[in-house]
Amino acid sequence: MTPTVLNAIILAGCYLLLFTLGELLYYCFKIKAEITRKIVHIGTGLLALSFPLLLANHWCVLVLCTLFAGILIVSLRFDLLRSINAIDRQSIGSLAYPVSVYGCYLTYHLYDNHYVYYYLPILILAICDPIAGLTGRRWPLGAYRIAGANKTLMGSLMFMLSAMLLITLYLFLFCHAVVDSSFLVTVLVVASLATIAEAVSRDGYDNLTIPLSVILGLVLTRSIV
Repeated sequence: MTPTVLNAIILAGCYLLLFTLGELLYYCFKIKAEITRKIVHIGTGLLALSFPLLLANHWCVLVLCTLFAGILIVSLRFDLLRSINAIDRQSIGSLAYPVSVYGCYLTYHLYDNHYVYYYLPILILAICDPIAGLTGRRWPLGAYRIAGANKTLMGSLMFMLSAMLLITLYLFLFCHAVVDSSFLVTVLVVASLATIAEAVSRDGYDNLTIPLSVILGLVLTRSIV
């Protein structure tokens, strides 16, 4: 058994433990599905950050993502994993998540294994999206509707600010970027595109559009990375 296959098996176990934790929080501690869903969302993204380090080829990533997409499809069919699925709205978000992870991994390979094309999309999806959702529900200030999606200015503002902070820290710490006009343009363009993508997406499609918008922003401002 190769190290990559062994690592894929270990990661699969970690994801199963994460799903189990979500179920325990939902059934035993009576935490609402919107909260447990966000916890699993964040945990899934953080575990995915290890893929470039532990999985040497995209085939293992494809198998892993396909496996969990299959589990999620079965859970929807038979009303399982209520910590993820028991929400009062239609959403394909849980199914779109593994598709996005695999897409980001392919992009990372396409751009000569440059980590930023994998880590920034996943980080912004895993961290900024839940921040926007939770703050928007807690303080629903400035409600608006665009492209059929109901959003709040508070949620969009928190998404924008958290994305700008995350992009700044990542480029500064890991890309050794110099703080100049190009740096500021990159931060503003990537964060703005991601914020717009989140604002116009509904029914969980932001799990696809946010990573895509981040990659687009990085490509458009490639000089900085």
